[in-house]
Amino acid sequence: MPVNLSAPVAADLLPVAGVELGVAEAGIKRANRKDLLVIRLCEGATVAGVFTTNRFCAAPVTVAKQHLAAAQDIRALVVNTGNANAGTGEPGMAAARATCSELAHLLGLAPEQVLPYSTGVIMEPLPVEKIVAGLPQAIADLKADNWFDAAQAIMTTDIVAKAVSRQVSIGGRTITVTGMSKGSGMIHPNMATMLGYIATDAAVAQPLLQKMVRDAADCSFNCISVDGDTSTNDALMLMATGQSEVVIDAANRAALQTVINEVATLLAQAIVRDGEGATKFITIRIEGGHSEAECKQIGYAIAHSPLVKTAFFASDPNLGRILAAIGYAGITDLDVAALQVYLDDVLVTEQGGRAASYREEDGARVMQQSDITIRVVLNRGTASATLWTCDFSYDYVKINASYRS
Repeated sequence: MPVNLSAPVAADLLPVAGVELGVAEAGIKRANRKDLLVIRLCEGATVAGVFTTNRFCAAPVTVAKQHLAAAQDIRALVVNTGNANAGTGEPGMAAARATCSELAHLLGLAPEQVLPYSTGVIMEPLPVEKIVAGLPQAIADLKADNWFDAAQAIMTTDIVAKAVSRQVSIGGRTITVTGMSKGSGMIHPNMATMLGYIATDAAVAQPLLQKMVRDAADCSFNCISVDGDTSTNDALMLMATGQSEVVIDAANRAALQTVINEVATLLAQAIVRDGEGATKFITIRIEGGHSEAECKQIGYAIAHSPLVKTAFFASDPNLGRILAAIGYAGITDLDVAALQVYLDDVLVTEQGGRAASYREEDGARVMQQSDITIRVVLNRGTASATLWTCDFSYDYVKINASYRS
């Protein structure tokens, strides 16, 4: 089960004026499950996004990036689960474009005004005919208060849906930010196997919106890791409808950016808490580094270590594995005698070895918790970074061994 994570409550997910969502059961991988989502945006909305850095990126990623570059008036997004349309060559590109063309036809738009997204099994042909057949049902379901069903419709191996809303007052008016994401495995920064969609009713010009989504990704989805695998299909999209009539610029950006970052961070953490087979949610805090990049480099070495992750699953304070990961992180001038390692409030390491005050029973106490913090103080600068990861359990192997069945 997810680590201290519950499904969202539908009533807590606030509609965003100018955004409608509709879902359908298209039978893409199996029958009787929500697997197709259409998002329709009002005229004048702006859209920005960041995508996977995997060179084998999926066809919908390529098409979405092309349409974003070509069109200044994105009016719809279409998402399918059950099939990634990745590793599918030119037929996959044609399938992604056909999906956009059919939705555009039904909504009275140009194909370039539609952005496609897919998630699921890689290297399988996209069943376009099922998607096309399901689009009318999704369009008929379009409504503003449909975030809960929409979050369910984009799930793959997720156990629970992931969605959250926040509001902020800017210029005396209330601005709403609502977002949803999916992801559970093949999670690694830059980006991860995740799809994320965040919307606000503020008015934000597209160039500024692009900066805002990049900043949000860098402090959230680019700080999580489940298994170190970077997906072919990642996308985080930020949509601004302008329906509140509050215009965001450089002068008042900070307040909205803070709320968007909060929503993105909660969604990113939910992905780790729902990591495939996860039983522990682990915060890794690296402090006192020369640079943020250096801190992240050490943090990811810890987060990606199978030995560290399996020790946490077993609640075994075999904490020398953390030291080993720090040591091989690639910081060649690191003075290990100068750093300290903490497990929550327990000092584990100082002066290059076991802290004099450390007791095995203290480490064992912390390891029994479901939420744990590893804090590494490098004492070589003022930079810091915070990452989130989870343990490796038997269920992770089972889930991924039977992913296609």
